[in-house]
Amino acid sequence: PLPNQPPSVGSLHFSMADGNPVEETFKKLQSHKGVLGVVVTNSDGIAIKSTFDNDTTVQYASLVSNFTAKARGAVRRLDGDDELRFVRLRSKKHEIMMAPEFSQGQEYCLVVVQDPSAS
Repeated sequence: PLPNQPPSVGSLHFSMADGNPVEETFKKLQSHKGVLGVVVTNSDGIAIKSTFDNDTTVQYASLVSNFTAKARGAVRRLDGDDELRFVRLRSKKHEIMMAPEFSQGQEYCLVVVQDPSAS
């Protein structure tokens, strides 16, 4: 894994319909030093699970959904056979890691927000 990246973020493959232990994944991600919150969004940018308060959840879900849609389009325009797998965005205050998952007609995005200075 990249520095400051929780080990399971970039390789998380889950389907909400499969009944995989999403709670365990959330707890594992939350336990990493500096992690401020975790959100899972659907293809409409609606949060389906979050550790943030409601206002923060809605804000991250909406903005990240738009961002990953644009990033996904850029990757496809550069190479039609390629697919967006992971985006890492770092600002002065936060690091936002986004792992979109497109499979079986379902689209989800795992978002982990952390304080990079806490690592």
